[in-house]
Amino acid sequence: MDVFIARQPIFTRKKKIFGYELLFRTSMVNAFPDIDGETATSSLLSSTFLTIGIDNISGGHTVFINFTEDLLLRGTPTLLPKEKIMVEVLENVTASPEIIEACLDLKKKGYELALDDFVFAEKIIPLIQIAKIIKIDFRLTPPEEIENLVSALRVYPCKLLAEKVETYEEFQKALSLGFFYFQGYFFSKPEILKNKDISSSQLTIMQLICEVNRVEFDINTLDRIINQDVSISYKLLNYLNSAFFSRLQPLSSIRQAIAYLGERGTRLFVSLIATSHLAAHKPDELMKTSIIRARFLEHLGVELKKTSGELFMLGLFSLIDAMLDNSMEYLIGQLPLTDHVSEALVKRSGPLFPYLRLVELYEVGEWQEIEQALAELTITGEKAIGFYLDAIRMADSYL
Repeated sequence: MDVFIARQPIFTRKKKIFGYELLFRTSMVNAFPDIDGETATSSLLSSTFLTIGIDNISGGHTVFINFTEDLLLRGTPTLLPKEKIMVEVLENVTASPEIIEACLDLKKKGYELALDDFVFAEKIIPLIQIAKIIKIDFRLTPPEEIENLVSALRVYPCKLLAEKVETYEEFQKALSLGFFYFQGYFFSKPEILKNKDISSSQLTIMQLICEVNRVEFDINTLDRIINQDVSISYKLLNYLNSAFFSRLQPLSSIRQAIAYLGERGTRLFVSLIATSHLAAHKPDELMKTSIIRARFLEHLGVELKKTSGELFMLGLFSLIDAMLDNSMEYLIGQLPLTDHVSEALVKRSGPLFPYLRLVELYEVGEWQEIEQALAELTITGEKAIGFYLDAIRMADSYL
């Protein structure tokens, strides 16, 4: 059974990663024609943790996993390590005596519970009393009702999670209401579009990224640039000696590092280091998402024999507007990017845009649209998940 999985970030009040909600399917469609859905999900969970490995998808953070009524009654969560998961009780689970007993049993065994898409009702008070986290959907719940829910839940020991927070304004609103956790992609959009000039140092960094990815850029120039920058030198050696590469003997010089990575790999790393400087005052997840997109799209380029360098740049710069709080059109206008990359980023059209759209769909788990996009690009779901997991591992190791 193939496993298709994506993750969505969950932040603390300080915009640090607390965990990820896992989105998963056993195929690219939301149906199981010849197998019971509950059995398929149980098998999926087991295979996810045993074959993919929880740390490969979570980066060592807590993972939130949805459990249906039947799965809770069967005790399925106990198949998974309690120190690594948050048992998420779906909104359509009936608060029957049997469900309450099953949840109490999980609590006694050390599992933490979260209530998804919360709507207050007297019958679910026993679940509220044992829940660590209650999730309130900022898209489905009217603002006035959110305030009423926050007020009603103050007497309970649970912490509130604002779900589907898509803008910084929503994040600030949830913060002021007392929410403790935040789920959504608010970090991936500019806080304020001021259309102000970018600083000379920021422009230099962006131009450096373009310069190191020029076809005629040679290895000697790479060596010179890296050796002149202590920060890049340190991070390069630290990265190559990380667990991602599992090296028996550590690298001790820039020359060794370049030889190990090769020209392409070294260019990639310098690009990531430079981009990280642009996102220095933003949530780490913004940079991490940029790396995942760049690596994922680079894999697609290699697989489809397209210009992988262009696709890497497309992914890396796809969130530059959020990094610098300015318009994409203005920022890309300052850079010597190819017409195809610029068109995809600014106009969201052109021959490269379908690749960017695919990775964006993957991030939010739009499985049916992903299936169509993969078919159009002639990429199998199996290869896509392999590319995605490799990109996650690389991003987590880099940061």
